[in-house]
Amino acid sequence: MAAKGRAPLRARDLRYRPQPLGSNTLHCVLLDMSASMLRGEKLALAKGCLLALTESFYRRREHLAVIGFSGNEARLLQAPGKVATFNAAWIAPLRGGGGTPVASALQLAQTLMQRRRKASSAQLLSLWLLTDGRFSDLPPRPPLADSCHIVDFETEAVALQRCQRLARDWDAQWISAAELNRV
Repeated sequence: MAAKGRAPLRARDLRYRPQPLGSNTLHCVLLDMSASMLRGEKLALAKGCLLALTESFYRRREHLAVIGFSGNEARLLQAPGKVATFNAAWIAPLRGGGGTPVASALQLAQTLMQRRRKASSAQLLSLWLLTDGRFSDLPPRPPLADSCHIVDFETEAVALQRCQRLARDWDAQWISAAELNRV
C-alpha cells in the first residue's frame, strides 16, 4: 500500500507474501551441563549451538523443549511450545557442574514426548542430544523419537567416541561440534 502512494489502487500495487505455515515438529533438546562440559569451554560452545538451533527452529515456526542435565537430575529449562525470539537471555546464564545424569534427561524427554503424542499423534518428535559423551552407560534410544541428532562436543586427547557409538545404536545423525564451529 505504501508503494502506491496517493494513487488509486491497481493490481500491480498488490504483493503476495505467503505466511509461514509452521511445522508440526517438536524438537526436544537435551543439554549436557555436567562438569566434563566445563573443560575446554564445551558448555559455552553447546550453549552457542543451542542458540543457533533455537534461531533455526524459530524461522521454521517449529516447537521446542529444552532439558538441562547435570548433578543428580535433569530439569526442564524450556517447556514445550513455539520457539520465542531472542533466546540468549535465558541461555547465557546457564551454568554447569557435577555428574552426567543422561538417563534422567532421557526419561524426562520421554515423558514430554508421550504428552505431545497424546495431544497430537501427527506431530513429529525430534530429539537432540548435546553432549561430550562422558557418561558411564550408553542409554537406549527413546522409543517415541521420530528422529535423533547427537551433537558431539568431545575434545579430550583420549577420545571415548561414545557419541559416535550412540549415534550408530540409535540410528541417529552424528554431528561433530568441531565441524559446526568451522561453518
